[in-house]
Amino acid sequence: MKVFVIGLCLTFCSLAVAGHPDKIITSDTSKAFVIGKIDKIHSRILGEDRTLNIYLPEGYKQTDSVRYPVIFLLDGSADEDFIHIAGLVQFCSFPWVNQLPKSIVVGIANVDRRRDFTFPSSAPGDKSANPTAGHSKAFIKFLESELVPYVETRYKVNNSRTLIGESLGGLLATEILLKNTNLFNRYIIVSPSLWWNNGSILTLESAVYAPSFSHPTDIYIGVGKEGVTPTTPPRVMEVDANLLADKLGASHNKAINLRFDYLPEENHGTIMHQAVLNAFRMLGKK
Repeated sequence: MKVFVIGLCLTFCSLAVAGHPDKIITSDTSKAFVIGKIDKIHSRILGEDRTLNIYLPEGYKQTDSVRYPVIFLLDGSADEDFIHIAGLVQFCSFPWVNQLPKSIVVGIANVDRRRDFTFPSSAPGDKSANPTAGHSKAFIKFLESELVPYVETRYKVNNSRTLIGESLGGLLATEILLKNTNLFNRYIIVSPSLWWNNGSILTLESAVYAPSFSHPTDIYIGVGKEGVTPTTPPRVMEVDANLLADKLGASHNKAINLRFDYLPEENHGTIMHQAVLNAFRMLGKK
């Protein structure tokens, strides 16, 4: 009988709690989970405002003397590559991982990536599929004359500048490497769209190919199992990436630290995260 009474009491208590959920709700102490900050910069060169997503490393203080490498990320919108690349930077800079120094990430949010990441093309297919394309010269000038000075003025950066670009962003990173050789000293070029304008960038003359090139430059080129390009005639992205790596390595210049990485298990859509992680490992801690 006592057992029955105890069981009945427990059942009643359970029903009472279930019937009054407000009795066990605590006060709401949630708050936003913030991984960075958002800056706006007006570009006179581009004639528009641009959004920058900024990741600052743990321990960053405007008042101390520590200065950090800065990583500029193309396709740096919150719904593109900013969040997962900032996460890789944080992970690789953990003391127990120690593959990367604590770094600032500047994600450059897109407005029109086909406009900004491509130079003029005479290929009919390029023009018809990308009517706004061909204005990388202005975007590079924006990077050099407005964005980099903005970051160096407002954030505690040192002289290490990395540029990360994938696909058309990889094409732009390659163009900057070949034409504006001193703008960055580390390039992470992933699945570059070197097929643009029938692969003309592979025939471009550049000081970076010369044995006398003396600007210390780290270059990672990663490519997956990409297949043929949507061009006439079709090209093979893996072959183009290999050609670029061969040209960069032909001078055996000691100023260039070149790493080529073929990732056959990745495709154009999956390669970015793994390739950037590999790049951090292969280029070393600087």
